[in-house]
Amino acid sequence: MRKVYVDNAATTQVDREVIDAMIPYFDNKYGNASSIHSFGREAYEGMENARKQVGQLVNASPKEIFFTSGGTESDNTAIKGVALKSKDKGRHIITSGIEHPAVLETCQYLDSVGFNVTYLPVDRCGKVSLESLSKSITKETLLVTVMHANNEIGTIEPIREIGEIAHEHGAIFHTDAVQTTGKIPIDLNKMEADLLSISAHKICGPKGVGALFKREGVTIETLMQGGGHERGLRSGTENVAGIVGMGKASYLANTRMEDDARRITDLRDEIIKKVLTEVEESYLNGHPTERLPNNAHFRFSGIEGESLLLSLDEKGIAASTGSACSSKKLMPSHVLMAIGLNEVQAHGSLRISLGRDNTNDDIDYVCDSLAVTIQRLREISPLWKREKVAAA
Repeated sequence: MRKVYVDNAATTQVDREVIDAMIPYFDNKYGNASSIHSFGREAYEGMENARKQVGQLVNASPKEIFFTSGGTESDNTAIKGVALKSKDKGRHIITSGIEHPAVLETCQYLDSVGFNVTYLPVDRCGKVSLESLSKSITKETLLVTVMHANNEIGTIEPIREIGEIAHEHGAIFHTDAVQTTGKIPIDLNKMEADLLSISAHKICGPKGVGALFKREGVTIETLMQGGGHERGLRSGTENVAGIVGMGKASYLANTRMEDDARRITDLRDEIIKKVLTEVEESYLNGHPTERLPNNAHFRFSGIEGESLLLSLDEKGIAASTGSACSSKKLMPSHVLMAIGLNEVQAHGSLRISLGRDNTNDDIDYVCDSLAVTIQRLREISPLWKREKVAAA
């Protein structure tokens, strides 16, 4: 059976060059990066080279890059770190209603322990309201945290403007860039971000490693005490092999980004065109143009998303419905509800996220399979029949 993977927003295949770069650090370069002997120095050099490579991907100084276990830890470190360090200034935090759970649940936790959190609304395309931000922010606001692009519907947020508003009011600005890093250019010399979260496994690197950019001069509370690793910000012996892999993945993303983005955008536009043209009552979720190069997110009338997902899996197609990290949950997506869909519409959605290895043949196969599968599911769908009767 043919297999086509179009769930790259959930995770990506580790690049062969990344694996090759990591292997020595499992084998003969296995020292602890904190040790002063040659084994330790070798590990340390590999780690610092990776720090430089990650920094180059986002145009940041290596000393502003701190390694973590992934995007979730980076988000927690940034948000809780600012809240605990700056609570004497105020206890107000602003975020959006469509953030990844790593941000939303962290903010909800802080709300439960005495902080006040404002959740900004978004429009039907998933764009954060700058007007609402300007009205909500006060001198008590210590942090604004809004994602660079949404992990479900792919809409790219007005990060520069959000950061400017935050800084005009003396607030720190954090952005979750897990979905954008390596896919669209990030220049932290120009972006109004004080803190930025990255994850390796979204850019053909290994799972279980990520990074937090912390602009020089920004101070946050340390969450993990211990041996003082990562210049005191994140104690714990570093995952050297994973970090080296993240560095190599960052290097490859940096060198291939322009070509990858152009080719993948063409594939994305083709799949959007085919689906909207060939599948009756299909709709695109998210912004029509200001979206991630690899993201196509649809909803289909009269379809239940989980059935669609399982039917596509039977044809060897891996896609997703709901958020990337919680696709086994049956609750409607908070992102889709925030952009104005009802529960039925939210449950009838499908995310296709393309990667470096996808081809035009993959697109044809996915589109053909999708059209056939939706037709079959609608033939047995009471919901579709009711909608047709009501329309008649």
